[in-house]
Amino acid sequence: MKLNLNGNINKIYVQSLCMMFYHGVKFPENGESCDNLELTVTVNESKSAVHCTALLRQDERFVEKSASCNFMENESVDRTYKIAIGQAIYSAGAEMTGRDSGYGILTGIRPSKVVAEILSHNDVTDTMNILTKRYLMSIEKARLCIEVAKNETEILRSTDDSKCSVYISIPFCPSRCNYCSFISYAGKKLFSLIPDYLEKLCVDIKNTFDNIKKLGLTVSCIYIGGGTPTILSEEQLDRLLSTIYSSTDVNALDEYTLEGGRPDTITEKKLETAKKYGITRISVNPQTLNDDVLERIGRRHTVAEFLDAYKKVSESGIPIVNTDLIAGLDYDNYDSFKATVDKIIELSPANITVHSFCVKNAAQIRSDDKDIYGKNTDFARKSIDYSICALLYNGYTPYYMYRQKNTVGNSENVGYAKKAFLGLYNVYMMSDAHTVFGIGAGATTKLVKHVNGNSCIERIFSPKYPYEYLKENRDFYDKAKNFFDRSLL
Repeated sequence: MKLNLNGNINKIYVQSLCMMFYHGVKFPENGESCDNLELTVTVNESKSAVHCTALLRQDERFVEKSASCNFMENESVDRTYKIAIGQAIYSAGAEMTGRDSGYGILTGIRPSKVVAEILSHNDVTDTMNILTKRYLMSIEKARLCIEVAKNETEILRSTDDSKCSVYISIPFCPSRCNYCSFISYAGKKLFSLIPDYLEKLCVDIKNTFDNIKKLGLTVSCIYIGGGTPTILSEEQLDRLLSTIYSSTDVNALDEYTLEGGRPDTITEKKLETAKKYGITRISVNPQTLNDDVLERIGRRHTVAEFLDAYKKVSESGIPIVNTDLIAGLDYDNYDSFKATVDKIIELSPANITVHSFCVKNAAQIRSDDKDIYGKNTDFARKSIDYSICALLYNGYTPYYMYRQKNTVGNSENVGYAKKAFLGLYNVYMMSDAHTVFGIGAGATTKLVKHVNGNSCIERIFSPKYPYEYLKENRDFYDKAKNFFDRSLL
């Protein structure tokens, strides 16, 4: 798509709006268009408002839309510019393509952050009006975002700069799903790295918790993710969890999660080990309860195996069980996904996370199916809408949310929970609420300090691949200490 921008316009914001209507669209640096798409945006400012015109051309068709937004109290000038620009582009794109995600001009990975900011200055009724009339959101999506924002705000009150969380990476899986782009590895040659990987990981775990104590921080949450951590053998899982147990007081944690992920890796012995060492939250993720879809996407487990694993988990004594579902998967359909949601609700896990199928650049399915964006859009949106209604009706509340580009249907990912079991780590990690130490291949340490109302953030990246991680020797205590000392100045 060729962009012609005239005035005070954020190009990245314009691109994100365009991608809501044209999935996977490219923006050549030379300004040329290779897809017969061209957008001209002109913006200017008067004494009381920002005015914008957007002219969208597609082949021989064109649509022109204008918008004017008055300056508002508690809204920055930059925000007003973005709203006027967004309204003009969104109106043009919606008319040209007939698409409407329900989120209007609200872009970015964390829509609930914007909504929480609006809520801090307005009551719920006024916030709803702002979201539907100024941000062009649907009533349903506005209501969802408001509920998420309220729950996130309540969770964030429980943390501060004296606390931190720890993420531990086990980047290995029994097989690679065709939609996956995570840094996870499958195959005998790669599995041969696990013993050495675990040895180094345990050393780094001890060092990291020692550093946390030196920094005077209190650990709130530990999240063991991947990959599939339960791919570890029973002996290896015991080694990992016992190392963590001896390195910190797990009984003082607010939340301690083990990502089971794949049902075919869960055994009663592993669950006994997890319970013994203090795990309080565990995931067992079917993604769908359709055997044909599971086989086609490369999950390599059956619905029966999931139900068996879920029974074991629910009887293990670990108090919080999470299940992940994906709406819009290739080969799935609305009736199948609806049946999946209904069955999961019947099982009654404490947490249910509903993801929208996202087409990642590194995923196998992107190269296998060039039309993956378009063909599942309607069924994905319908599936997400059903999940919202069904989960709210059955007593689940949405507590965290994020959106990704290139999501089929431009929909969202939402974590739901029974009210007494709202998840913490995901909210802390997404919100930059406090420091998160990452241990293992592909993990990121995010140092966070709040000074005079501003967030200071610095990231330290671990090597991406396990074989690179095995060669690395690092102790980032000095870097972390310098960050916190510097942030206090």
